[in-house]
Amino acid sequence: MKQVFLLAIAAILFSCSTQRAVSKADFTVIPDSADKVLKGIITRATLEADPAFSWLKTNMQYGRPDDAAVQAFREKKGQFSLVVFVGTWCLDTKNLLPKLYQLTDASGFPLEKVQLIATDRKKQAANNLHEQYKVYAVPAFLVIKDGKEVGRVTEYGETGDPIKELGAIVAKL
Repeated sequence: MKQVFLLAIAAILFSCSTQRAVSKADFTVIPDSADKVLKGIITRATLEADPAFSWLKTNMQYGRPDDAAVQAFREKKGQFSLVVFVGTWCLDTKNLLPKLYQLTDASGFPLEKVQLIATDRKKQAANNLHEQYKVYAVPAFLVIKDGKEVGRVTEYGETGDPIKELGAIVAKL
């Protein structure tokens, strides 16, 4: 089963530009006294369906995405996908993942091209995907083109506006 899962992830992430993200969640719930901690492949629907993650819908009500980022995502949406490492327990994820979804919604970027990978509190992902992608902090937004990472924004990025930074990466594709 583990080999099949790894092969499926590899095929999805390293296929041609018509790649599709895993649409089915495959995760475990890690015991935690403070937050509900998920580890593995999750989806937006996973979070929206669980009252423990009401922060997603609540935080999507605040602000709006950068116009240039929306335009870049709209124009280039067929050329890239995203791999996003998150922590369902992480305050930065609770603030920034809703901003990403504001961007995808505003630009019409397909949700199936967003691969969400949930990490535990040690920032470790299932099947050591965090090591494969060299992710040591969450959230981490990786832009993938033709199976290769072409850019990333970790946490609040260099400028404090990760959505604007993602837009700049995508605009250069």
